[in-house]
Amino acid sequence: MRFMIIRKADAATEAETDPAPSVELMDAMAAYNMEMIKAGVFLGGDGLQPSRKGARVKVSREGGKPVVTDGPFTETKELIAGFTMIQAASFEEALDWVKRWPPEDGPVELELRQVYEFDDFQAGEKSEIWNEMEKAFDKLPGRGG
Repeated sequence: MRFMIIRKADAATEAETDPAPSVELMDAMAAYNMEMIKAGVFLGGDGLQPSRKGARVKVSREGGKPVVTDGPFTETKELIAGFTMIQAASFEEALDWVKRWPPEDGPVELELRQVYEFDDFQAGEKSEIWNEMEKAFDKLPGRGG
């Protein structure tokens, strides 16, 4: 099972200047990631730049023109500052990895979410485009190819 560890944004990650993380934090995150790599659970992850460098896009079902809102966004608690993708045998195992998050990054709010797999959506016969997409996904880096 794949899981995403979501690192919520805060005032530091949304700061108007881009302060470099401390050496202690960088080393702690590197050690944490290496521990997961050695355990064979790490699939990937990255930090995200502040929302002022991003945009939100709303797309309607009716096929109207997408509406773009440039950042920054004011509700910091609703933003994501980064993510880590892991593979674990169970939710409990994944949660154990989240609990090991480096305290040097604190105080921080993390969220753990299981990722849907293709089989979660399709039971029975699959369409041609679905089969084509699954084969294409399987060739992507980190997805078996």
